[in-house]
Amino acid sequence: MDAIRSRIDPASPEFRSNSEHHRNLAQQLRERLAVARRGGPEAAVATQRKRGKMLPRERIDKLIDPGSPFLELSPLAAWGLHDDEVPSAGIVTGVGRISGQECVVVANDSTVKGGTYFPETIRKHLRAQEVGLENRLPCIYLVDSGGVFLPLQSEV
Repeated sequence: MDAIRSRIDPASPEFRSNSEHHRNLAQQLRERLAVARRGGPEAAVATQRKRGKMLPRERIDKLIDPGSPFLELSPLAAWGLHDDEVPSAGIVTGVGRISGQECVVVANDSTVKGGTYFPETIRKHLRAQEVGLENRLPCIYLVDSGGVFLPLQSEV
């Protein structure tokens, strides 16, 4: 079989411009994911630590099989909303292997507004359940929630 030859010229100004643009986008994505992974404010994290609680991603890491991957779903949910005070929509969702079985995991992040539910939290929670249903995966819930975020309760 003949090799398919590329017509892309990596020395062209257009290629360089596109390459730089996409490198910047990838860096922006990495930065946003890092912000989302931090969860709520440092004071809320410190409160959870003082209470002897693990953060949601730590709970998930302890739950899934050692060395197995965890595919996080929608880590940037609610990005740019609510003054950026609801990282990951206040809930960590994804697919991980537990005792050899792929499962959907949903974990509230109590460092984000006390683990309360925003409209985006509910949409993300429901989407995780939908992924489980469509793929015939059991759902595991790690609940640490303050209920509904009262100022937005009419939207929930």
